[in-house]
Amino acid sequence: MISKSIAAEIQTATAERGCFSYGAETIHYDIIRKAENTRAQPSRKQVRKIVIKVHPDQRVVTTVPFDASDEYIKDAMIKRARWIWESITEFAFQKEYVLPRQYISGETQFYLGRRYVLKVNFDADQVPNVKLHRGRLSVILKRDCDDRVVKIKTLLDRWYIRKAEAIFHERLQAMLPKASWVTGLPRFRIMAMTKQWGSCSTKGNLMLNPHLIKAPKECIDYVILHELCHIAEHNHSDKFWRLLTQVMPHWKEVKAKLDDMAELYLNE
Repeated sequence: MISKSIAAEIQTATAERGCFSYGAETIHYDIIRKAENTRAQPSRKQVRKIVIKVHPDQRVVTTVPFDASDEYIKDAMIKRARWIWESITEFAFQKEYVLPRQYISGETQFYLGRRYVLKVNFDADQVPNVKLHRGRLSVILKRDCDDRVVKIKTLLDRWYIRKAEAIFHERLQAMLPKASWVTGLPRFRIMAMTKQWGSCSTKGNLMLNPHLIKAPKECIDYVILHELCHIAEHNHSDKFWRLLTQVMPHWKEVKAKLDDMAELYLNE
């Protein structure tokens, strides 16, 4: 997560855009310029650094030094053209198959990386609840009603949160031995987020997205370790990434797995 102090130094120039050609495609990108740091003179390597990100909505955004020329930026984009195009194509493919949930029998729900078929039952003698049994996620309501979708979603959300509280606590305890710089058991709370899986406060408290419970445990471990690393390095510096690689050498593969399924896990 970007800290407030770092975010305050970033100026977004929404009117500044660029484009380049890749085969028959024209790819547009937004440019964000980092404000000049007047408190210290950064190294030349830091000054020239350009970060490119492709978002799930297929927007391409590049964060650049405040004084980077248009030609320098475009050259950097062209060097990553193949990766940018492949990322846009992948997100477009995912979006095509992600339909809004109707919360009806036959739909699939995710839990710990597995798909489960949703089954909606009506039973006047039972208390409304959710059960996971033999490959099915069963939701029981007393009767059918006009606000059935709202009630089913509410029951599922509560079920996911209960599961998340237990599993996240379990995985946090399992990951702690890897994070030797952390003393005690960090506090965490669960909060639904649309663009983040987790965050870490300056006091070392974690916040985790309940939708993460839909991902495999390995992905949950990655997010927890990522946030635990922020207790030592509250930024995304080279030192932070070296620390994350030390505690989870294959984190890039796990992150890619989580990113590939993000839109399905977050779909409601």
